[in-house]
Amino acid sequence: MLSRPARTSFAWLAAAALTMTGLSACGSADAVEAGSAGQELSGAKFVIGSKDFTENIMLGKIAVQLLKAHGADVVDKTNLGGTVPNRKALEAREIDMYWEYSGTGWIEHLRNTTPIQDSAKQFKATAEADLAKNKIHWIGPTPLNNTYALAIRSEKAMELGVKTVSDVAQLAKAKPDQVTLCIETEFSTRDDGLPGLSKAYGMSLPKNRVSLLDTGVVYTETDKGQTCNFGEVFTTDGRIAALGLTVLEDDKKFFPIYNAAMTMRQETFDKHPALEKVLQPVIAKLDDATMQRLNARVDVEGEEPAKVSADWLGEQGFLGKESA
Repeated sequence: MLSRPARTSFAWLAAAALTMTGLSACGSADAVEAGSAGQELSGAKFVIGSKDFTENIMLGKIAVQLLKAHGADVVDKTNLGGTVPNRKALEAREIDMYWEYSGTGWIEHLRNTTPIQDSAKQFKATAEADLAKNKIHWIGPTPLNNTYALAIRSEKAMELGVKTVSDVAQLAKAKPDQVTLCIETEFSTRDDGLPGLSKAYGMSLPKNRVSLLDTGVVYTETDKGQTCNFGEVFTTDGRIAALGLTVLEDDKKFFPIYNAAMTMRQETFDKHPALEKVLQPVIAKLDDATMQRLNARVDVEGEEPAKVSADWLGEQGFLGKESA
């Protein structure tokens, strides 16, 4: 039987405390010297939002700190809520930009049902369609692909003999009591979530075998194996490795590719085209391994997203004088 890494109780309590307090948006750019990396955005003012999970909050903090370092006046509205609140806020001019994912744009915002499996083609199709239909401009994409996946405790995966999602679907028919699932509320309703996954794999789970939980709780309950054997995870989440979870292969390639990109109204980009020059070097550095490390510092080690993002920007030399 495989053993899982031991957890540090204090780190998990700290991470939980961050979640409970909402991962405060205040003061995230205070340590960044305005204009330290350049004046390309001098005179510009931006309101930056983000979704309410660690990676997207971190990306939001990166944008807040980076744009300030290039001379912009920035209002931090990160941790605004889920996908829908951020998109509505963007369209209503309540925020000027937030980080979105190509698969989410294609499925949720543009209402397509079939993802494009080539990463570059998926991003290009999403960006072009969103601009044409909604006047939303995408800057990106990042190399990171934060797609959905199903995960299970490694020792339980060996016990049940599951390696793929097809294996889980077969198990649900042969031993239905073994297929219990922990997921987020949003995943339970999205076309690229459980409804679509169930259809693609011919897997029908009764409601009493599906538990709707907060993101962090999905990981801890999957690790415990009491509420559920299987959990919905994000592939760039640092808790997967920390907890010794096994990610199951999406062998039918149901889940779309989710490359992150900065989204904004076309009018914002037209007014401040320097945003492309400022953001793209940072975007190019954000790959899966980098994001897993940054996410783990927050979710496993209990650090603040604002500090983690500022540390990374400084290490990469993106904050100018502050990076020295």
